[in-house]
Amino acid sequence: MCGIAGIWRKRGSDAAVTAVRMADRLVHRGPDDSGVWSDSGAGIALSFRRLSIIDLSPAGHQPMQSATGRYTLVFNGEAYNFPAIREELERSGLAPDWRGHSDTEVILAAIEAWGLDAAVRRFVGMFAFALWDGRERLLHLVRDRMGVKPLYYTASPRAVLFGSELKAMTVAEECPTAISRDALALYTRFAYVPAPYTIYDDVWKVRPGTIVTFDSAGVRREREYWSLREVIEHATANRFAGSDVEAIEELDRLARESVRLRMVADVPLGVFLSGGIDSSLVTALMQAQSSRPVKTFSIGFHEAEYDEARYAAAVARHLGTEHTELYVTSSDARDVIPLLPAIYDEPFADSSQIPTYLVSKLARQHVTVSLSGDGGDEFFAGYHRYFLGRKLWDKVESLPRFARPMAAAAMRAVPIPTWNTLLSPARRFVPRTLRRERAGERIHKLASAMTTTDPDALYREVVALWPGLVPGARELPIAITNRAAWPHIDDYIERMMYFDQISYLPDDILVKVDRASMAVSLEAREPLLDHRLIEFAWRLPLSMKLREGGGKWILKKLLARYVPETLVDRPKSGFGLPIDQWLRGPLRDWAESLLDERQLRDQGFFNPAAVRRPWLAFQTESGEWGHFLWIVLMFQAWMEAQSRADAAPAMHAAAIS
Repeated sequence: MCGIAGIWRKRGSDAAVTAVRMADRLVHRGPDDSGVWSDSGAGIALSFRRLSIIDLSPAGHQPMQSATGRYTLVFNGEAYNFPAIREELERSGLAPDWRGHSDTEVILAAIEAWGLDAAVRRFVGMFAFALWDGRERLLHLVRDRMGVKPLYYTASPRAVLFGSELKAMTVAEECPTAISRDALALYTRFAYVPAPYTIYDDVWKVRPGTIVTFDSAGVRREREYWSLREVIEHATANRFAGSDVEAIEELDRLARESVRLRMVADVPLGVFLSGGIDSSLVTALMQAQSSRPVKTFSIGFHEAEYDEARYAAAVARHLGTEHTELYVTSSDARDVIPLLPAIYDEPFADSSQIPTYLVSKLARQHVTVSLSGDGGDEFFAGYHRYFLGRKLWDKVESLPRFARPMAAAAMRAVPIPTWNTLLSPARRFVPRTLRRERAGERIHKLASAMTTTDPDALYREVVALWPGLVPGARELPIAITNRAAWPHIDDYIERMMYFDQISYLPDDILVKVDRASMAVSLEAREPLLDHRLIEFAWRLPLSMKLREGGGKWILKKLLARYVPETLVDRPKSGFGLPIDQWLRGPLRDWAESLLDERQLRDQGFFNPAAVRRPWLAFQTESGEWGHFLWIVLMFQAWMEAQSRADAAPAMHAAAIS
């Protein structure tokens, strides 16, 4: 696991000097080694920070050149099946004289033997890499199938820049740093900036499963080497026809293999264990294939409503793992908040970023690699919103079309806090699942749903947080609005799962885990996102995921082979935090300073009144704006951090202390 960066400068000063400065901003991603390679004639330089995981010797040093010298590579991540690829190269007589046993050397040999596109399709893993073809003078940027590893770039007539994080690129004078109002509007809607956009104009994310190529004239070409759309279309046309038992057996085989591959390392490794279905399954499969107790890590909170550590401890005892847990106070969690802008590089407002950082920091005290259970919800129907979305649409369709706008207007006329204490004739149209915490917000979502024309637009309303907050912003096209690129999926729940897989999963969940873990120099691996497991999951009929009143049925049945159902059979809670209480208490002064009306007006991004009104209403117990305000606060905190030139070094020093 590493940090990569580079610059292809068309004119001006030595690219190598800039490339070294870029890599220096990524020391947290690779504290063990560094390197730079340059070709002054071409104007290109590639730089690297290494976190040593496989082949700890100097033979794994990067940037690395191929045996013929044609290709130069900086590689972040892992190609877990590199031993099999190495054997295939040797059998076919295409192997070079090996210098070491790193996956990077095998990747270069595979590219030289088969070409980039054919080689990358063989790789099983998580990766982002830059490949310089010295013969053809081409720069290729490549990102793994699901976007586990990040890769950013920008291109202008002056230079092409790339990096694992934005902070590496902004040290170069050629990097644009003008804030995009349009991207900011996307951020306030989703609490993250979806690919391919970033918070900066003309700076981009490489899309998952994609190769971006630049030639010497600066022309950019983009192509997919793996398409989730094609996977889904093929899978749904060839549904799994076996029995439940056969499906569980095949899932067990694939998941075991996926976990086994991700247990290969030359350093200590462990697993995050929350006690939920996904992390418990990954832990169980690790322990079943390990000759000694697996190291498991959990954090707990003293507030019972936010604490899941006791569930993780019960699973750990049953499996016989070497379990480490740490109970943190609200003060411990709040101490992370000043680090967040530098860790995440652009505004990011999923508050579970805080416990994710804390459990990563705990794990890093014992291991260098930790497995995680991310992906189970998206591919096996684990989220409540899948059921909520279907129920909402059923309610919308039960109303005559002419009556929907009137009902929606009536619901919106009642403020969100008022809905929490008042009954209304419209309440009978609200599904029972809406009559829970934040009922007012949910009723307003139903009102928005009534004005939508199709269930896909309803999904966007369900996941929307604070749309319309940025005056004058355009609606940028994104993956979940590009209908022409979607696969044909008849079932509405499966379509919602697909939308999450191309947006929420790569742009929120995986960003959160990558930045939180790499901030403390920990490699996080995602076995449930092996592309072969994904392909099988899409072949399964929905009835093998949704059954017995809930989702993830087949995962639960597989886990029951290893862990008693009583240990994991409970409502899904996730990494919750008492954000509302903090913003009314110990964080109130901090929030007030960031939401200062004059500052908001001077910045010019938000209508100050649109932010101040909910902030003031929130100070009463009936206010429900805490998680909305967190979006603005994270942007404001990020803006404040941009004025500190030493943000990245300070972040690293605090993160690893």
